[in-house]
Parts: sequence; C-alpha cells; structure tokens
Amino acid sequence: MPPKKRARRLRRALACAATITGVLLTTAGTGHADPYAPPFPAPSMARSTLDARYATERRSIEQALKTAHEVGDGARARALGAFLRPDRRFLHFDPRGRGRAVEVVGDLAHADRIALLVPGADTTLTAFDDRAGKPWSTPGGGARAVYAQAQAVSPRPGLAVVAWLGYAAPKTFSSEVLTDERAGQGAVELRRFLTGLHRVNPAAGIGLLCHSYGSVVCGRAALEGPGPGRAAWRKVTDIALFGSPGTTAWSASRLGGTARVWAGRGATDWMEDVPHVRIFGLGLGPDPVSRRFGARVFDAGGGGHSDYLAPGSTSLRNLTDIALGVPSDVTGD
Repeated sequence: MPPKKRARRLRRALACAATITGVLLTTAGTGHADPYAPPFPAPSMARSTLDARYATERRSIEQALKTAHEVGDGARARALGAFLRPDRRFLHFDPRGRGRAVEVVGDLAHADRIALLVPGADTTLTAFDDRAGKPWSTPGGGARAVYAQAQAVSPRPGLAVVAWLGYAAPKTFSSEVLTDERAGQGAVELRRFLTGLHRVNPAAGIGLLCHSYGSVVCGRAALEGPGPGRAAWRKVTDIALFGSPGTTAWSASRLGGTARVWAGRGATDWMEDVPHVRIFGLGLGPDPVSRRFGARVFDAGGGGHSDYLAPGSTSLRNLTDIALGVPSDVTGD
C-alpha cells in the first residue's frame, strides 16, 4: 500500500477510535416529556383490512400534525404535512419519541415481489423523506427511488416497496450504534411485520434492502432462524447489505438459509474505515463485503454512505434488480 494511502487510513482509524471513545463518555438521555399521543388502534394486517388500516394511520398522522402545530414543532409539522398527501399510504405510524412510520409504494396486495427498505441510524420522522437535500438517502425517498427504477425497467414491474422505519433507530453519535441492542429490538418488530405482510400477500417473494445500521437489524432478524414467523421468513429470497458496519454474524451462510445474501459498499463510503470487530458484545462483526464473509458482492459504484439509492447510480440499479429477484442482472464488483 502506498505510504500516503496508509497514512490516510491510519488517520481515519484514529479519528474513528476517538469518536467512539467520545460517544461512550458523553451519551446521555434528555428526559423531556413527549407531547405526542399514542396512535389510534389499527386493525391487524390482512388483505381485507388494508384500506381500513391506511385510513386509521392517516387519522393518527392528522392527530400528530395538530399536536406539532400546537407545540411549535415546525420540522415535525412539515414532515407530517407531506405524509398526508393523497397518494401516500402508511401501514404503521407512531409519533412518540423520534417516531416510527411504515409507508407502502405500489400495490402491496397484488405485487409479485415486495422490497423492504430498512434504514439505519439517525432516521426519524423528520428525516423520513429528505436529509440534507438527498431524498434518496431516507426511507420514503429511497423507496420511491427503487420503485421509479423498477418502472424504468418495466411499466408494470409487479413490485411494491415498503419504507420500513419500524424500530427506534439509534443516533449515529451514541453508544447504541456500537452494539446490536437496538437491532435486536428492531429484529423482533421486523419479523412481526413480515408475518403481517405474509397475511396480506402470501405469494409474493420478499427482498430486504438493509442500509447501514439497518443491516444489523436484518442480520439479527435472520439469525433468529425458523422461530416465530418462519412461514413468512421463508418468502425472503434476498438480503442486501449496503453501507453496512456488520451484522453480528460471522458469515453470510449464517444469514441466508435459502436466501441470497448480497453486500456492497460505495467507493467513497466512510464505513470502510469503521473497525469490523466484535468483542464482548461491542462492535458488529466482520465486514460484509470481505471475502471471508462470503456474501455476493455487487457493484455499488463510486458514491458515499448516503448515495446508494441516488437516481441513475449503479448501486440503485443493482439494488432494484435484487428487489425484483433477478440475480442474473446484478453486476459484481
């Protein structure tokens, strides 16, 4: 390795270590009271209840929007106002804390394939559709980007995309991103959601698109094995890990079962410099794009950590092909 590159990597590693140390020393809760009320009870997921569920979640969003205006929460009010556009449909919504939301893009009940986009750290209701002018880096914007790319391949792609913020995503600068505790909680919710999804559309194949810390959630869900929801989990044909810090699994074979496990990382993604270790529960395990992990490595292009679903990118094209269940069209790195 050239001396300049070696020095640059050393500086990045030292900076990463310093950041981790600072996070562990400074993380603390705020204890502020939450002004937002619980959402309205929604019917359980089934094909026959979809419209009723969409309507109930819309009422919950309207209630939360009213609260946001009352307490002067401008950022939340802008986000929730966008949620209420006539063309948007939510299967789950909870405004408490940093918030949770699950949006459907496409015809969920009749799709041949369903892609679940599982986002990473710092994902909140206010960052559900846009972050720093990059809508594709968020669950809502990313789901629409995948769906648009599928439509570019075929006007009727038979795909529905679910933007799944169904867990309490950790903050990037917190000790929680160094462990799988939040991911373990998210994995329970993900498997529960897959069970409901199976009731809505038992014939559809499912692809998990797992970004950053979301790949830890997917990894923990896969490591649960058959367990609860095993019929639904058998419909997962593909697990794509991108911008991943690790999954807590030591190899792709522990995750896949009958599913194909994919991994990709953009050429300028800072995740390359994160230590891929796991010691006494700290760290998230091997690098998913490493040869020893054993995943199918796809070409993620030259983008950074927030660019995987950018329109026109190589990574978006490959992730959409994975979502569509056509592995022969996916280009390798």
